Amino acid sequence: MTNIELIQTLNQQKHLTFEQWTQLIGTFTEREQAYAADLAREISLARFGNKIFFRGIIEFTNYCKNDCLYCGIRRSSGASRYRLSKEDILLSCEDGYRAGFRTFVLQGGEDPWFSDERMEEIVRAIREGYPDCAITLSLGERSRESYQRLFDAGADRYLLRHETADKQHYESLHPPEISFENRMRCLYDLRDIGYQTGCGMMVGTPGQRPEHLASDMLFMCGFRPQMIGTGPFLPHHDTPFRNEPAGSADVTLMLMSLCRIMLPDVLLPATTALGTLDGEGRKRGVLAGANVIMPNLSPLAVREKYMLYDGKSISGDDAGESLDILRRHMQEIGYELQVGRGDYKEGTDK
Repeated sequence: MTNIELIQTLNQQKHLTFEQWTQLIGTFTEREQAYAADLAREISLARFGNKIFFRGIIEFTNYCKNDCLYCGIRRSSGASRYRLSKEDILLSCEDGYRAGFRTFVLQGGEDPWFSDERMEEIVRAIREGYPDCAITLSLGERSRESYQRLFDAGADRYLLRHETADKQHYESLHPPEISFENRMRCLYDLRDIGYQTGCGMMVGTPGQRPEHLASDMLFMCGFRPQMIGTGPFLPHHDTPFRNEPAGSADVTLMLMSLCRIMLPDVLLPATTALGTLDGEGRKRGVLAGANVIMPNLSPLAVREKYMLYDGKSISGDDAGESLDILRRHMQEIGYELQVGRGDYKEGTDK
């Protein structure tokens, strides 16, 4: 089959074989990428109209117990560390709510200081203060009991990138104490508990081949996440991968389009990393099928300290200014920001 025929088959059947994925990801042309983007955009418009959901990220700690080879806040990096207090987090929510945000994303390194008890207290406080808002957590790997406690406290969604669905490649990106099996256990626990669950991969990590990305697509086809966060690998100067090349914006965008075609209802962000690699990345992501954007609600004083990679786009705008800028950018390409929780809904055009 030609790659155009493979894209058409994916649109009809919602799956491809490993060999077909490998061919499509490894050999697509600019024309085929444009074809996939057009189809993905049509699907997104049919599902969601020209509305883009926005979520406010609160990066509440850059301490991390892990030493992943690609990450700028890895345990052994020289990052200037910080933790936000519960009061700081609630102030960020207050600023965001006033500006129009109805989803808060608490993201941080795997910081043992934020025990189940502390996180429960924070989640309950947000739930009580903002009952009409969604709470998304992105805290990394925890026990099933921990996930259950935070769900019971009021969390709705959980983002945990699988990073790569190939065990050998996964092990090349992490120290031995971090296992592929545990990452997968976490994802299935989250889904089983009832979270709207997000996974996703890094595109262009050292040693990555089309076969690895084919495994990612097969995994997500079977797992059926409600959210997919896919962004390019970007190196950080204080990691073993400091001299590795960045991932490709075009491959990232192609995979986003293929995710939208494969899982039409998925919540698909145009990520900060994509916007960092390509100044027009967020716009290009929306035009390739994305329907979510996640501006930063963290206090201005700590934004420069949450550096997962070099060159991260950092805005000095407050919540309202950030949304105004984002709103203008979306209007330039014919889209509007949608105020609301923006929950996953399956078969919204059926």
